[in-house]
Amino acid sequence: MINVERIGEHEFVATNGRGASVRIGRKDQQGSFSPVELLAAAAAGCAMVTSETLVLRRTGGEQLSATADAVQSESGNEVISIPVTFSYDLSGVEDAEALDTVVRRAVEQFCTVTRTLKQSAAAPLQLPTPLQTAVDPL
Repeated sequence: MINVERIGEHEFVATNGRGASVRIGRKDQQGSFSPVELLAAAAAGCAMVTSETLVLRRTGGEQLSATADAVQSESGNEVISIPVTFSYDLSGVEDAEALDTVVRRAVEQFCTVTRTLKQSAAAPLQLPTPLQTAVDPL
């Protein structure tokens, strides 16, 4: 479970149960991620976590990075695509196409975030309900 707390005007901190935290704010706010940037980071991060062992074992390297960008609709109120681009050294790889196939298959089968984005997961919003006040019987 993730907990998000307001720490200032348009400033929030998300924390998990393992003690990690990330600052969230508006897209132009210094020192924080916007919610859309976090979505892009989640897509790229999930793809990397899913394929890290495959890539590093087959390339024999240690370098692996990715970029992601959230492509928004004309209104700016909807993300329509999150292209993720990997970067790693193929110089020691004999069959780059085979590696490409294996990495794509792993991400498509096991990356929870990108699989969820493809299915357009629901995000139901639960708001607090007014407290029920007891009627004084007297």
